[in-house]
Amino acid sequence: MRPTDAEMRAAGTDNVLQRIVDRFTDRYAGIFTRDLVDRYVHESFTLLRRQATAHLLLWALTERFTADRLAALSRSLGPAAAPIPEALFVCVRNAGRSQMAAALLDRAAGGRVHLRSAGSHPTGRIHPVVQQALAEVGITLATAYPKPLTDEILRAADVVVTMGCGDTCPALPGKRYLTWDIPDRADQPLDVVRRIRDDLDIRVHTLLDEFAPAHA
Repeated sequence: MRPTDAEMRAAGTDNVLQRIVDRFTDRYAGIFTRDLVDRYVHESFTLLRRQATAHLLLWALTERFTADRLAALSRSLGPAAAPIPEALFVCVRNAGRSQMAAALLDRAAGGRVHLRSAGSHPTGRIHPVVQQALAEVGITLATAYPKPLTDEILRAADVVVTMGCGDTCPALPGKRYLTWDIPDRADQPLDVVRRIRDDLDIRVHTLLDEFAPAHA
């Protein structure tokens, strides 16, 4: 259940968030102002709080989500030629298809592609059956969590792969988009999710060849 305002105040929300702001302000000194960092931290907290299922994890997830967003912002504002390409997988909940695709490509790429995933309307946790299907092929999602799609994450990507989010996935001019017709795993049994996993595995290997054929 989402924490109440009273619970968050009792936990010292402002103090915790300000410590996170302090850390990122130091890390990005000379790159981002404290005001910008403060805005990103509080916005990340608010976005994640809407889907929170365990408020004790909310602080850590806020810091991780802010770190990812600031890294994406830095990349999108930097030189056009990034050291490695970046792929973003987007579905509705970021609890199944997009998480599987990112995890499978991450394993196949071996560090040659940077991966992110997001949801147009993310839920509070990764579907257990998705975790089970990936565990069968040696992939763990122990640290993964559903994340909302934000502008800087979208802008940092070299290719955006959408799966079922339709018009809720914003499109940026000049950005490469791929649409994969992958069924939603919601309420599907393990054998169906296995087929989705195997389909995604074929697709991500094809995508990897397009990214870095000389090193595949």
